[in-house]
Amino acid sequence: MNAIKILWVDDEIELLKPHLLFLEKKNYLVDTCNNGAEAIETVEDGNYDVVFLDENMPGLSGIETLTQIKSKLPNLPVVMITKSEEEYIMEEAIGSKIADYLIKPVNPNQILLSLKKNLDHSRLVSEKTTSTYQQEFRKITMDLAMVNTYEEWIELYKKLIHWEIELESIADPGMIEILESQKTEANSQFFKFIQNNYQDWFNSSDKPLLSHELFKEIIVPQIKDQKTLFVVIDNLRYDQLRVLEPIINEYYKKEEEYSYFSILPTATQYARNAIFSGLTPLQMEKQHPTLWKNDTDDGGKNLHEAEFLQAQINRLKLTIKHDYFKITTLSKGQELAANFKSIKDNDLTVVVYNFVDMLSHSRTEMDMIKELASDDKAYRSLTLSWFKNSPLLSMIQKAQEYGLKLIITTDHGTINTKRPTKIIGEKSISSNLRYKTGRSLTYNEKEVYAVKKPSDIQLPEIHMSSSFVFAKEDYFFAYPNNYNHFVKYYKNTYQHGGISLEEMIIPCIVMEPK
Repeated sequence: MNAIKILWVDDEIELLKPHLLFLEKKNYLVDTCNNGAEAIETVEDGNYDVVFLDENMPGLSGIETLTQIKSKLPNLPVVMITKSEEEYIMEEAIGSKIADYLIKPVNPNQILLSLKKNLDHSRLVSEKTTSTYQQEFRKITMDLAMVNTYEEWIELYKKLIHWEIELESIADPGMIEILESQKTEANSQFFKFIQNNYQDWFNSSDKPLLSHELFKEIIVPQIKDQKTLFVVIDNLRYDQLRVLEPIINEYYKKEEEYSYFSILPTATQYARNAIFSGLTPLQMEKQHPTLWKNDTDDGGKNLHEAEFLQAQINRLKLTIKHDYFKITTLSKGQELAANFKSIKDNDLTVVVYNFVDMLSHSRTEMDMIKELASDDKAYRSLTLSWFKNSPLLSMIQKAQEYGLKLIITTDHGTINTKRPTKIIGEKSISSNLRYKTGRSLTYNEKEVYAVKKPSDIQLPEIHMSSSFVFAKEDYFFAYPNNYNHFVKYYKNTYQHGGISLEEMIIPCIVMEPK
C-alpha cells in the first residue's frame, strides 16, 4: 500500500515542525507550502491524498486558494485550519465543500483524527459494521427461532432491513451472503406464521393493522387538525422508503412511524382498493358490485379508487374537502406539481404515484432495466435516483412550504423471485405470478398457501369451486407448457401478490413540515 501524501499550506509552516514530524513518524508523506499561489501550482503535480490549508494567509487567502484548488481537483479533500471562529468563515468554507474544519491551535491527535475520518473512513466503517453485524447475527438467529407474534415479525424485518442497508456499503460480499441467508430463513418462517394465523386475523382483535383499516385508524385521526398530503407510492418496499427518507428529511421531520400488513393477495387491485374503500375485497364485491372487478373480469381492476375513497369518507361521516390524483406518467406528475397551489387548501390531498410499480414491471420486460436493477441494492439505488429528480419531490417541497402534514405509505411490496413452482389450471386462471385463483388448480402444496374457500380470508369466490393459492418466499408460478422459456423469462424479476416479508409488512410514516 502506498504511503498517504499530504500537502500542508501555512504562511508560518516552520512553527508546525512538531506536527510534521509526528505525521512522518506515522508513515505519512508531507510536503509544505507557505502561500496559496505556490499551493495551487504544487497540488496539480503532486498527486496528493489530502491538503491542510491555513485560512488566514497574506496574498491569496485560504478561501480563495480553496476555490482554485476545488476548480482543478474537485474530489481532493481539503481540511481548513483557522484561528477564527467567526461563523461567516465557517459557512463560506463549508459551502466550498471542505472535508473538515479545525480551529487553531490544533494538536497532533486532531490532525490524525481528521486524516482517519477523510482517508480511512470507508475501511474503518466497513470493519466496524462487519464486527457489529457479526455480533448481531447471533441475536437475529436466536430471534428467528423464537419469533411468534406479528409485532415481533415487524421488528425482526426492520432489523434485517437495517443491516441490509448498512452492509451494502462495505466491501465484504461474505457478510452480505450471510444476511441473505438470514432473510431467506426469515421468509421461510414468516410463511409458516402467515399460514397459521392469517385467516384468524379477520375474526380476532389480536392482529396487525390490515390494508382496509389503514385509512380509518391512521389517516383520519391525522387530518382532523391539519391539512394533509397523503402519498401512496405503489409497490414501495420498506428498504426503498428507508433510502428515500434522508431526502424527505430535508423538508420534513418524522413524527410517527406505523407498520401494517398488506392483505392477500399483495396486489394493487386487492390491497390498494382495500385502503381507499376501507373494505375487504369480499365486502367491496358485495357493497360496490359496479366498482369491484375480479381477476377474470374484463377491464382495469383499480380504476375506481376515487369512488371508493368518496364512499369511505361518506360512510365515516367526514366533512372534508379532498382531492384524489393518480400519477402514471411524468407529464401528469409535472402538471400536478406545477398546479399544487390550487390544492393547498384541501383538508386532504391523496396522490397515488405509480412509478415504482412501473419500474418493477419494466424490469421484467426490458433487458436494460434488468441490468440497472440487477439486485435489491441496485433496485434501491434506481428508486432513489428516480425520486431525487421526480415531480413527487417537488410536490413534497411545496407541501412543506404550505405547512401541510405529509403521510407516505404504499399498498404492498415486491420480492425478487428466484424459484419456479409448477401450477396447472383452466384457461381462466388468473395471470399473476405470485398468486393464482381459479377452478381445478393443481400445485405443489409445500410451496403455496392454499385457501379452498376464499371467503374465509375475505376474498370473493369467482366460481363456486374457485380457490386461491399464494406462492411462498421467493417462488413464482410457472405452467408446465413451455416451462423452461417461462422460467428463464421470469426468474430474477420483481413480483408481488404472494407471501413474503417484503410484500406484506408495509411502512407508513407521518411527518411534520420543518
